[in-house]
Amino acid sequence: MARLISVLLTETQENLGIIGDVVKVRAGYARNYLLPFGLVTNPTEEKIAALAARRAEVEAELKRLRAITESVFAKVKDATVEIMRATNDQGQLFGGISQHDIAEALRKAGHEGIEDRHVRVGSKMTRIDTYFVPVQLAKDLKAEVKVVVKSDRKLPQEIAAEEAAARAEFEAKQAAEGGDKKKSKKSDKAEAAPAAEAAPEAKPAKAKKEKAAK
Repeated sequence: MARLISVLLTETQENLGIIGDVVKVRAGYARNYLLPFGLVTNPTEEKIAALAARRAEVEAELKRLRAITESVFAKVKDATVEIMRATNDQGQLFGGISQHDIAEALRKAGHEGIEDRHVRVGSKMTRIDTYFVPVQLAKDLKAEVKVVVKSDRKLPQEIAAEEAAARAEFEAKQAAEGGDKKKSKKSDKAEAAPAAEAAPEAKPAKAKKEKAAK
């Protein structure tokens, strides 16, 4: 197992800490990289105190940047973007969609703080579909955005679906109109029936008048 040693960071190092932190690193890493480039030194109380002012400045700047990052995250975590691409008739993309393409689509949608490195593309996008892509702005700020990949033209299956829907709508309308006509005919017959039933009652009255005249 590699031996670990304690060092004082004289510069902020991603994945290690900020200036003024005392951290443990592998001895070989410190000897071959950190110490030769002046990024760390031996931790003493005097050196830690000497870096206190610069450390406070870095902490204030990190706090400001964190507030901006949280604001960007709050907006992007429920975002949906559409990307148009040329495809064949089966919806297969002629060109793939990259990390940069998604980040650029998010920026155009108003998410200015999104960088290419924030987008974590998993499986390659090779056809029209809806994808959920991780976007990570910090270790604890991770979300998914919806990416809808569309063809730049109507595909044969879409045209067929639209025609089928229009035909179904037309047939339903025709059926409804036919039903209304049948109801109207039944209503006319129902109105005529009482008049037909009333006619026989008028004949006896006419016959009595004829007898009286004789």
